[in-house]
Amino acid sequence: MVKGLRHVAEIGVRALRFAAAALALVILIVFSAFAPAMAADGPLLAYGARIAGDDARTRIVIDMDREPAFTVHYLDNPARVVVDLPATAFGFPAADLKPTGLFKDIRYGTMDADSARIVLTAKKPVKLVMAKVQADEGGKGQRLVLDAEMVPAEQFAELVKKQSWTSDDTARDVGPVEPTQKADPNIFLVAVDAGHGGIDAGATGTDGVTQEKDITLAFAKMFADKLNAQPGIKAFLTRDKDQYLSLSERVTIARQNRASLFISLHADTLKQKDIRGATVYTISDKASDRLAGEVADRENKSDQIAGTDAQAQPAAVNDILMDLTRRETQAFSISLAQDVLSSFDGQISMINNPHRHAGFQVLTAPDVPSILLELGFLSNKEDEKLLLDLDWRQKVADRLADAVKKYRVSIIANGG
Repeated sequence: MVKGLRHVAEIGVRALRFAAAALALVILIVFSAFAPAMAADGPLLAYGARIAGDDARTRIVIDMDREPAFTVHYLDNPARVVVDLPATAFGFPAADLKPTGLFKDIRYGTMDADSARIVLTAKKPVKLVMAKVQADEGGKGQRLVLDAEMVPAEQFAELVKKQSWTSDDTARDVGPVEPTQKADPNIFLVAVDAGHGGIDAGATGTDGVTQEKDITLAFAKMFADKLNAQPGIKAFLTRDKDQYLSLSERVTIARQNRASLFISLHADTLKQKDIRGATVYTISDKASDRLAGEVADRENKSDQIAGTDAQAQPAAVNDILMDLTRRETQAFSISLAQDVLSSFDGQISMINNPHRHAGFQVLTAPDVPSILLELGFLSNKEDEKLLLDLDWRQKVADRLADAVKKYRVSIIANGG
């Protein structure tokens, strides 16, 4: 009798266990069916972030589990970019979004149950020239990509003044930065870049007094005046006073103004004191010779001299299209260099093999034909004497202006 009762009890326990397991399985199946929908209604997950750039351009990328809606606004005193998001859980290490480049402080977090915010405090007036969401290549979710670029103070002030804090204020893709000067199809615009400046004095003459930054600025002003006297040509200076500009800032200023040409002016020094004469450089991944490589290395260290950290540049969005643009631009740069050499020939003393190339950072604008002109070398007494001579400067400025006119005529003739 007892054994029979035990058997019945064991059967009952087994039945209860089976029923409990079946119920758990049903609950799991139902929960699994509704889990995606429940997750989609929950907070976004920002699971990764990275930042790269310099004091002219900076890119921020935030990896998210799904596509976020967002708006962008600007605040002044100090200059800030505010990105508003739906409820978001920030799950990446703070070190992954350590302030760098254009930004001196980055904060992010929850605003309330339904919203979150990223606040980017800038070192100088700034604008997002691109803000968009794109799919992760590995299928892990979506990326919020923010490309920031420095802008003139007056443009930032106008940006703050015109905006309204509404959801219609900005689009997902905020579009290209507005040029400082409106592009006029009838005007050929030349960016004249006086090398060095401010804390970066550049080279020093044999007398220990003459500074490259003063030579380049004086010549740049004279050259710009010559160009502005020509019909159809307008020139502007990247710097018009003793002011430090990073190499990236110089390139960005030229691009923002939609320059047709960029001409950077220098008067370097060499260990070989007997070498003298003008040299025209164009950009290349590989230096044409040892001297060109040494000059490029020295010029590229300008930012280090001024205490500016060199940062990785933001990746191009359309790499193939950008590469094609660079190739075309490089061909135009070489054409300009040849026009300068032709104009100087027999008139201005030039170094042996006067057209050289190397990896100059100041010549990296992908869409602006650019050259770097060494007017002469302050390490050579004869060159230094000429660089300080007003009549010689006038002559070089005239020949250089003629080269620009010739280049412009050829571009117009070819439908450019």
